Amino acid sequence: MSNRKLLTVSSPIYISAYRRQQRIYFLLLMPILCWFLVIYLYPILGMFLRSLFDPALTAKHYAHFLEVTVYQKVLINTTKLALLVAFCTLILGYPVAYLLATVRPRMANLLMFLVLLPFWMSILVRSFAWVILLGRSGVINSVLLNLGIIENPLPLMYNWFGVTLGMVHILLPFMILPMSSVMKGIDRNLMLAAQNLGAGPIQTFFRVFFPLSLPGVIAGSLLVFIIALGFFITPTLLGGTKNMTIAMLIETQVNALLNWGFASALSVILLSSTLIILLIGARFTKLERIYGDASK
Repeated sequence: MSNRKLLTVSSPIYISAYRRQQRIYFLLLMPILCWFLVIYLYPILGMFLRSLFDPALTAKHYAHFLEVTVYQKVLINTTKLALLVAFCTLILGYPVAYLLATVRPRMANLLMFLVLLPFWMSILVRSFAWVILLGRSGVINSVLLNLGIIENPLPLMYNWFGVTLGMVHILLPFMILPMSSVMKGIDRNLMLAAQNLGAGPIQTFFRVFFPLSLPGVIAGSLLVFIIALGFFITPTLLGGTKNMTIAMLIETQVNALLNWGFASALSVILLSSTLIILLIGARFTKLERIYGDASK
């Protein structure tokens, strides 16, 4: 029997090497941690403190939000808009994600290029493009008037229709990408087994493929919903002040009324609502299916 000492996880050599490796990892992460603290945590902490100290310790800003029903309606309307946008992107994005996961690699690469193409263009530019298309003298109304289909311009802007259309166009890739990631990890042998057992294409889809794609559906819907809650540029350009969202209300409090304390309180309420929704969604979604190995 060999007298050589075996290296185990409890041996001093192993522990020393492990600690040295952990110190190296920590040093490598220091730049991004400092960046995260300065760019994210410090402003959020300052916003939270400003909502409570204006200038002394007070809860008047949160009480004001609860007392004035208009502000609560703005938050409710923003939530409804985010839900509508998430639903529309799901309906439009699911077939595209399905194609990305089932077609040949060459075609899938082409489709993925088309999905990612809007990211190369600014959100502001895309929103202004919708202004040109949907305006009273825009492309759509001009074409319909010249063809004699309508007598008066259609109200396509400065309402929830225009806002929803613009936001769906911008947020659609955020729905497609998580769903396609999950769909690519679905074992195709399961569909073949269902067909061999007598299931038709529709039954196979709804009873096998769709349930397995639900983690991607939930993750994409959650991502789009959270982004839509804080969307600002598109609702401002296409909705106007008559269709105010919580982000537009915060901007008004800061730039027009200079009420930084109440604006900070609104931001904390929006952030808290978003975190609660994110935690609830993460509770029912296996995030490793989207951001890790999809085959697990």
